Amino acid sequence: MNDTLLETALRWWESFGGAAASLTRITFILLGAWVLVAVLQRAIRTLRERLAARMDDRESAKRAETLGRVFRYLVAVVVSAIAGMLVLAELGVSVAPILGAAGVVGLAVGFGAQSLVKDFFTGFFILLEDQIRQGDVVQLGSHSGVVEVVTLRFVQLRDYNGNVHYVPNGHITTVVNMTRGFSHAVMDIGVAYRENVDHVTEVMRDVATQMRDHPDYQDKITADLEVAGVEQWGDSAVVIRCRFRTLPMEQWGVRREYLRRLKAAFDAKGIEIPYPHLTVYAGQDKAGNAPAFALQQLVEA
Repeated sequence: MNDTLLETALRWWESFGGAAASLTRITFILLGAWVLVAVLQRAIRTLRERLAARMDDRESAKRAETLGRVFRYLVAVVVSAIAGMLVLAELGVSVAPILGAAGVVGLAVGFGAQSLVKDFFTGFFILLEDQIRQGDVVQLGSHSGVVEVVTLRFVQLRDYNGNVHYVPNGHITTVVNMTRGFSHAVMDIGVAYRENVDHVTEVMRDVATQMRDHPDYQDKITADLEVAGVEQWGDSAVVIRCRFRTLPMEQWGVRREYLRRLKAAFDAKGIEIPYPHLTVYAGQDKAGNAPAFALQQLVEA
């Protein structure tokens, strides 16, 4: 009887010791995975900061930030997957059949999750070809804003109103990047038909020169004002198109300031900025005289 109790106690102790040892190993695996992810992500962040410090141009620094974010995400996914398989092995679950079944299930799920696979492939090529970087202002289809996050699955944008847009990479067919390399502040200036276009152009150039000499804008504007000429004859104005070449993301501020200065200059020079209006033409005969009934109708109107 005593031998039976002793054998039962020994078996219980052995099973308890085995479970405790397995639990200890699982704890160390999870703790080690957490530490490894933290260390690797910290190393990637430090490497990115050093590379950005050595880069002279702003564009390369933004690309380093974008790639660093993606690599940190991949490190977390890979280490977590390995830790999960080790934990399953400690629990006595064979990993090989799971991997084999995962391959079959993955093939079946792949047909139903084609959009998800497309997101990852498109995101990979977007990053590989350096189409989008964190901090860029882009337009992706009907969505536009500042790029806050770029992953292999989606791009996160924040528009001017503060709204956040999550655009799946698989839905991106065209990318319009408005802040790559340099930008243009394009302006259409409307003046009255009676104004002399050459005089107006001269005033526009004078205002542009004064603005370029200002300390707040001499570094943002990289070239003199380029006047394309008369763009169109509008219903009530002659439209003159011009543009500044600016640093990336500076085109909107430069455009607003130039229009403000140009409004003051036009007021000082007496140049009319027209508002929409309609001229009523009563008609004339071949001698150049307006019919009396037409004049009478116009007066009565």
